[in-house]
Amino acid sequence: MSTFDNYIGREVVLGEHLFTADDIITFALKYDPQPFHTDPEAARNSLFGGLCASGWHTTAVFMQLNVEFIKSVIKECIRNGETPPTFGPSPGIENLSWIKPVFAGDRLTYFQKVVSVRPLTSRPGWSMIAMTPRAINQHGEDVLRFDSAAMIRLPA
Repeated sequence: MSTFDNYIGREVVLGEHLFTADDIITFALKYDPQPFHTDPEAARNSLFGGLCASGWHTTAVFMQLNVEFIKSVIKECIRNGETPPTFGPSPGIENLSWIKPVFAGDRLTYFQKVVSVRPLTSRPGWSMIAMTPRAINQHGEDVLRFDSAAMIRLPA
């Protein structure tokens, strides 16, 4: 059994992230310039009632934490004397849900569960890894969830 096999079927914590007002505004001005993401006063008068992060911001933080986790898995394999898997590109995501708004001051914890790994007949030596990422806020409420997949080359 390889180090990587330990992650299949198990949900792991990828990390935490605090969404500050400055970070929310900076991201939104560049990528999602809607008033409830960029203007605290306008946000107070919006449907949300306060400054909240773009859903794309919460998803981008997932990606950052996911890449750091991948690096840690590779290091763990090497430390255990194993050849690490090669992580490849993703064909996309499905069922993306921004369940609750993420407000300035919210701290999210991100998780990921590897659901399955199946060999690709179209790409010998490669497999498709299916995952379910999610995030909760500091109150334990789900705020983000989606299904994702990525190509992976497992050691022989």
